Parts: sequence; C-alpha cells; structure tokens
Amino acid sequence: MTYSDNPSSAGSAPEVPDSTSGTPASDAAPTDVSPEATGALARLTDTELTTADRRRLLSRAVTSAGRGAGRALRGPRAAVNWATDLVIAVTPHLTVRDLETLQRHYDGKSGEELADALIRNASRVSASLGAAGGGVAAVEWAAPPSLLSAPILIAVETAAIVAIEIKLLAELHEVYGVPVRGSASERGSALLQAWARRRGVTLLQSGRGFTTILSTGMRRELRDRLLRRMGRNMTTLGPLFTGAAIGAELNRRATRMLGDAVRADLRKGRSAVDGPSDRPSLY
Repeated sequence: MTYSDNPSSAGSAPEVPDSTSGTPASDAAPTDVSPEATGALARLTDTELTTADRRRLLSRAVTSAGRGAGRALRGPRAAVNWATDLVIAVTPHLTVRDLETLQRHYDGKSGEELADALIRNASRVSASLGAAGGGVAAVEWAAPPSLLSAPILIAVETAAIVAIEIKLLAELHEVYGVPVRGSASERGSALLQAWARRRGVTLLQSGRGFTTILSTGMRRELRDRLLRRMGRNMTTLGPLFTGAAIGAELNRRATRMLGDAVRADLRKGRSAVDGPSDRPSLY
C-alpha cells in the first residue's frame, strides 16, 4: 500500500519497494494470484474510470486471475477462500492519497465536508463496479458454456469492491488526522481488520507483519465478512442487465453504510482537521 501526492495516480499498482522494510510490498501476498489480476483490481479503485473502463478491467482480472482461480469452481467455501486471497494480494498495492492530496483533489474541502465527498465518490465507484459486473455477466448469459466462470467473476468483483472500501477507510483516516503508517504489510493488515470489523484502525503491536496477523482469527473474520458480501453480489448474475442495476444499488448502499460506520468510529475522540495534523500516526 503506497501513499501518493499525485491525484492522477490513484488506483494504480506501482511495482515499488516498501519504503519501510526495503522489500517489495507484495512479499506477503498469496502466490497463486497473478500480478495482472492484482494490477487490474488496484486500478478498479480509481474514481475517474468510466463503467466501460471498469468492465474491461474486471474482465481482465477474471481472465488473468492465475492458477488459483480454479479453486473458485470447487464450491462456495473454496470461492470465498480464493476471494480472500485476492483481497489480501491487492491491499498492499492500493494507492492512498494523503490529506494534502485529497484536499487538492476535492477543491480544498476538509473535515466532514471532505469525508462526505470521499464516501459519496467511493459509493459511486462501487455502484459503477456493480453495473460493470452485471454487464460482464450479461455476456456470460449469452454464452451458456462460459457460465462456468461465474464463481470467478463473483469472487473478482467482490475483491474489487472490498479494495475500493479499504482505500476509502485509509483515506478517511487521513481526513480525521490519524493516518495509518508503517510498512505496506502493516498498513494492509490493519486496514483489512478495520474493514472486517467495520471500525477504525486500532493500534497494533509494532513489528507484527502481514502474514502473522492474517494467520490468526482475523483472516476468519475477513472470510466471514466476504462470504456475506459475495452472497449479495450474486445479483450480478441476474438475466440480461437487471443484475447490473440491482448490483449497482446494493454496492452503493453497502459502501455508504461502511463509510458512515467507520467515520462515526473515527469521530470518537478524534477531531476532524482542516489541514495536515500534528497528531501521531497509528504506527
């Protein structure tokens, strides 16, 4: 997970070393997720993409998913486990804008006004992704043999939505003056836990790496939360483009609810700021 001072770079997946550890940020990522799929998932978080762009990227992520994609065809449990691996793989590659960049990107907004804008835009991106997933599924329905790839599509779409929401959580922490710092793996672990629990990041013990944290009960929490989200995303498979409309609205509503819940948690004891904060980061 990298921090950017360039608004146009949001959503990219740069292959850069982790600035804290000196090792690639993807070291702890599951090995059966392809770099192409990871890059496409990271790019899907970009707020500037059109629905057509998202459909192309979603298709690319599905077709380049890597050798692990076959696991999604073995049943619901296997599909959820693979979606969990996708989320874990993409999280360190998300580009998070710092407070200064966010204010520049959102015309000087700050505090609650900036948080509102972030949640609103992330909800729109989730809706757009639901529409894109419905569009891809419509093509699948037109070619019955390709329906075999439906579980892969659902897993990839779910992972992309979660990536959007994790990026939103990271940027909300910037707005409320408690940026999540540390290595890419530490930030990723903290934010995955925050996403699963619908709360702000809590202080984690320094030095606990990505693999260590994810090997505990937190991975189970993440998987359980993904299972519920994947069930909702099954609407994508509705006939023709009805799935697109339903998926878009469900995604928008879910992302909005998540953003509001985390924002409420961050408000407790943490004041919204109008500029860069001198408060210590969480690492």
